[in-house]
Amino acid sequence: MKILVINGPNINMLGIREVNIYGSENYETLLERIDKLASKENIELEEFQSNHEGDIVDIIQNAYRNFDGIVINPAAYTHTSVAILDALKAVNIPTVEVHISKLSEREDFRQVNFIRKFAIKSFEGYGISGYEKAIIYLKNYLKEQK
Repeated sequence: MKILVINGPNINMLGIREVNIYGSENYETLLERIDKLASKENIELEEFQSNHEGDIVDIIQNAYRNFDGIVINPAAYTHTSVAILDALKAVNIPTVEVHISKLSEREDFRQVNFIRKFAIKSFEGYGISGYEKAIIYLKNYLKEQK
């Protein structure tokens, strides 16, 4: 089983930016935790982070026929990117959305969510442990689909 984890803008700044919202654990800790989980669960995992929308679209397109599932935190692009939504729809790979903070309790502009329209499941407000929940959920979903 091969899963692609995609992170959008500013996720690489975890532990630095708005610690009261995103927590004090840094991006490297996130990667270490999900790599450890992947190893334990026998999942081949690839991680990607970009601050550029087109790069995220490219990695989604390149996932076609190369990955069984996608876990994505599009970050700010959640609220603005029809391009990322369209790329996900084009490749039609089972996708789980994850957000570190609880978007539903944040600013009005964060209530718009393009990605949720495609995702099979969304996890929000669990901090970086939401990624682990998303990976396990996707693993189980993919096993059930076989």
